[in-house]
Amino acid sequence: MTDAANAPKRSNIVRLIPVAIFLVMAAVFAFALKTGDPSKLPSALIGKPAPKLVLAPIEGLQRDGNAFPGLDANALVTGKPVVVNFWASWCAPCVAEHPLLVKMVKDTGVNLVGINHKDQAANARRFLARYGNPYTAIGTDGDGRAAIEWGVYGMPETFVLDGQGRIVYKHVGPISEETLAQKVIPAIRSAAAAKS
Repeated sequence: MTDAANAPKRSNIVRLIPVAIFLVMAAVFAFALKTGDPSKLPSALIGKPAPKLVLAPIEGLQRDGNAFPGLDANALVTGKPVVVNFWASWCAPCVAEHPLLVKMVKDTGVNLVGINHKDQAANARRFLARYGNPYTAIGTDGDGRAAIEWGVYGMPETFVLDGQGRIVYKHVGPISEETLAQKVIPAIRSAAAAKS
């Protein structure tokens, strides 16, 4: 009779094993998400040509009375390094990094190309009027297709391209002063030196 009495206990323990495994895995994933560095996410595009896209300009955006240019494939192959920045007006980290993008352009003279992701034109124009427009061209990615082709995880993301339009560096998340000084600007300078 002891075997009959122990059978329900064993059955309950067997049922708890999948729940326990799930809880352990959930704890491991939660720990990894909180301690991971998103800027170290790998990119299959490093060393490869940037996706060739034609993106319309932000509707109504002007500079010096002229329509501000959108993005075409020629904007990425200039013979000099180009930085591509995915951003949106609704993205709080984009607001935080924007002054550093302005500083980067001022300090390096690099061409900065923007891709405005899933944004409304009026909001994008207000963002640029408030924080400044360091971009030489901005394409709109209204449906998110460009972000998919570039392998973007979230806003903002920044790519450094060499003079031939190959991606040499990718930064996930907002650029900090430390990242700008230690990673982004050195990647720009390295790409410029490789060209010459």
